[in-house]
Amino acid sequence: MTIWNCHRLSRSFARLALPVLALSLTAFAAEAQVTTHAALNATATTPPAQTTSPAQATSTAPNRIEPSPEQVSPPKTLTAKAVDKVKQVAKSASDIFNRVPCSAPKGGVNSLGSLPHVANRLIAGQPVLIIAFGSSSTQGYGSSAPEFTYPNRLAAQLRRQYPSADITVVNAGVGGEDAPEMMKRLQTAVIDRKPDLVIWQVGTNAVLRDLDPAETAKLVEDGVGRIQGAGSDVVLVDPQYSPRVNERAERAGRMVRLLNRVASLRHVGIFPRFEVMRDWHEKQSLPVDSFVIADGLHMNDWGYACFAQLLGDDIIRSVGQIKLGVDVPSDVRTYRPL
Repeated sequence: MTIWNCHRLSRSFARLALPVLALSLTAFAAEAQVTTHAALNATATTPPAQTTSPAQATSTAPNRIEPSPEQVSPPKTLTAKAVDKVKQVAKSASDIFNRVPCSAPKGGVNSLGSLPHVANRLIAGQPVLIIAFGSSSTQGYGSSAPEFTYPNRLAAQLRRQYPSADITVVNAGVGGEDAPEMMKRLQTAVIDRKPDLVIWQVGTNAVLRDLDPAETAKLVEDGVGRIQGAGSDVVLVDPQYSPRVNERAERAGRMVRLLNRVASLRHVGIFPRFEVMRDWHEKQSLPVDSFVIADGLHMNDWGYACFAQLLGDDIIRSVGQIKLGVDVPSDVRTYRPL
């Protein structure tokens, strides 16, 4: 056979082989797409934190969808590796403190004081309702999933500490609000629900909007009085330490001082978020972008997680200040703070 005939035969074979190869690749891609879709459904990803209803208890969890045997991808394929990566990222997000430890400022956080309503409900073995009231950092803007917002993190921590208790944490945060808007919904969003504890995060948007800190403090004082009158414990949370807040350092400092004054006058707890976050940066040498997202204002997953952890630790210590009586049922003693 001549070289020319060999060349013609090769070209004929190529014309026949290419359509077969293309068809095979198309079939492989379609199979991979179906497999990927089924595998990702199996991970049951949740909607972004901003879509969570404020009235929705934070303990909700999505239903898991199990793939059928024929949809499971074969081992060691690119699809399987992609799914493994998704699971790895989810695990690392939930185990976030293994990457950067969460440490309280030296000397700890000032005690919130006793929380008698929460403690007495725990002692009596009754359900405990906590409402997280505030704006976008309560709602969870900047977190990667609803379970990484601070109210969800706090709920998980308290349930671990008190495993026999029925504890619900409701997220009543609405982005963009401050004291004037919050006071308009205080009755329906908070008081009418008869919570045992209200954690009120307030003041950041007032600083950013150049509202009068004294007027904001007066509204908060009135609101705290109404909450106390309804029989609830109260903890205030002051603004966050972040670049956009620090651009108005004088106004932010005044807001922090006035909220501390309200807490003192009304004998309620206050969690010093501004000082805690400043300690992360100035004393613990954490870069600001390790706990604040790119907008220079809201916290990321680690920031929310550490904030919730330290706040939860303080709540547990404060509840522990209430002395348990001799008539406490034995099943309640099992979750007494140590």
